[in-house]
Amino acid sequence: MSINTYIDHTLLKADSRKAQIDQLLEEAVQYQFASVCVNPTWVEYCSEKLNGTAVKVCTVVGFPLGATTSAVKAFETTNAIANGADEIDMVINIGAAKDGNWQLVEEDIRAVVEASGDKIVKVIIEACLLTDEEKVAACEASVRAGADFVKTSTGFSTGGATLEDVALMRQTVGPDLGVKAAGGARSLADAEAFIKAGATRIGTSSGVAIVQGQEVNGGY
Repeated sequence: MSINTYIDHTLLKADSRKAQIDQLLEEAVQYQFASVCVNPTWVEYCSEKLNGTAVKVCTVVGFPLGATTSAVKAFETTNAIANGADEIDMVINIGAAKDGNWQLVEEDIRAVVEASGDKIVKVIIEACLLTDEEKVAACEASVRAGADFVKTSTGFSTGGATLEDVALMRQTVGPDLGVKAAGGARSLADAEAFIKAGATRIGTSSGVAIVQGQEVNGGY
């Protein structure tokens, strides 16, 4: 298992500075991570810096609350791709999910999928705010809407990925969709456990520590 190829090397803090982004990019190239995951304001810069490498640029849409309109999420997606994004991690309309309005949830996801063209779309269901039944319904809506991945968490709410959530999401979406565990892997053992539970991508700010076999306290 080449753990580095599972990792979206992540820096999404509001106060992220250019020097930190530069470090993120250097580490991503050095360790050959799957992608860097950054806020939209950094997409163009990261795309330019990573040109000619195998590292993808991942960004977030409707982040972190998921409470913008579908039209805004679609515009964010189009803009991010124009700036060089390869992958889009979008947050569902969590309030609609809690209300059981799965048609709205599905249409919201589909708006981003349609705006994304051939780019990968990962759907953040923010599992820590949902019941197991709602997690299943959110994953099913993601499948119907044509998403490529379901993702556990933003890392900005009440909790990150759990093994139970990853296993439930994998069971729900079947073998063909990706499952991204985000906000819970802080060691190599954590990452390997998530992969065993069904994750095909790991979102973490601790990517370097993970590949070096170290453990980090705190962080995304």
